[in-house]
Amino acid sequence: MGKLTVLALRAVLVALLAGSVFVQAVMVPLLASDMEGFNAEFAYLRVPLLVIIVLGVVTAQVVLVCVWRLVTMVRRGTVFSHAAFRYVHIVIGAIVAAALLVFALAVLLAPGEPVAPGVVLLICGGSLAVLGVALVVLVLRMLLAQAVARDVEAAQMRAELEEVI
Repeated sequence: MGKLTVLALRAVLVALLAGSVFVQAVMVPLLASDMEGFNAEFAYLRVPLLVIIVLGVVTAQVVLVCVWRLVTMVRRGTVFSHAAFRYVHIVIGAIVAAALLVFALAVLLAPGEPVAPGVVLLICGGSLAVLGVALVVLVLRMLLAQAVARDVEAAQMRAELEEVI
C-alpha cells in the first residue's frame, strides 16, 4: 500500500471519526430534545432509541480505530502476523453488535403504530445486510489466516535454506 493511499485512508478515517463524535456530542442531544415533544403514547421509545443510536455510533468508532491500527500494520509491513487477528476479531464483533442493534431497533418499533410494518421489515433486512458485512469480514479473516500461515512457512523455508548455505 502506497504512502498516498495510506494518507488518503487516514484522512477519511479521521473525518469519519470526527463526524461520529459530532453526532454523539451534538446531534444526539438535539434529537433527544426534539423527541420530548413525542406523543405520550410513544414516549417509551425515546430512551431506548437514543441508546441504540449512541451504541451504534460506538460500534462504528470501534471499527474505525481498528482499521486505523490495521493500516498502521500494513504501513509497517507487519499485517501478516498473529497480532492483526486481534483487530479483525474486534471488527467482526463490532459489526455483529451493530447488526444486533439494528434488529433491536426493529423490535422496538414493531409493536403498536409508531411505524408501518413494512418499515420494520426493511429495518430487519438492514440488520441482515449488516450481518452479511460481518460474514464478509470473517471470510477476509480466513484469507488473512492463510496469508499468515504462508508467511510463517516461507520464513521457515528461508531459515532452512540459510542453514544449508
